[in-house]
Amino acid sequence: MLKTLRKIASVGLVSELPPGPEELLRVRRALDERIVAVLGRALCIRHVDAGSCNGCELEIHALGNPYYNLEGCNIRFVASPRHADLLLVTGPVVKNMEAPLQRVYAAVPHPKLVVALGDCGCTGGMLGECPASLGRVSNVIPVDVAVPGCPPSPVRILQGIVTAISPPV
Repeated sequence: MLKTLRKIASVGLVSELPPGPEELLRVRRALDERIVAVLGRALCIRHVDAGSCNGCELEIHALGNPYYNLEGCNIRFVASPRHADLLLVTGPVVKNMEAPLQRVYAAVPHPKLVVALGDCGCTGGMLGECPASLGRVSNVIPVDVAVPGCPPSPVRILQGIVTAISPPV
């Protein structure tokens, strides 16, 4: 131990200085300001499971934990499509969910945004279009943003939501 302490004393500090603050990393403030500028209030999301395996739902639930803190970003989930600004649709649209999905889409006030989530929502997944499934979400309602992945990570889901509310470049 004494040998190690002598070596440390002779060499000195070899670690780098900690970096200074980076304004580009202040995502929460910029996101909150963007949401308030676009909507004037919190972004309200209505989630619709059109026939998924629940893998995407697990990742959506992770957005509510303290690590991602969706509520802190001024984004929240609502129970009624009449209070929603954005529809988050998961899974391939099975035949029995076609009419309910269209009713939910019709109930969302204008301007309405739709984010298709996961490989199933974007492409129809393993089922594709078959007698039991209509395939991707865009076959039933218009989609603004498609977030691929099986399932997509919470960060990718949040990126898809932010992309939907951001103006096209």
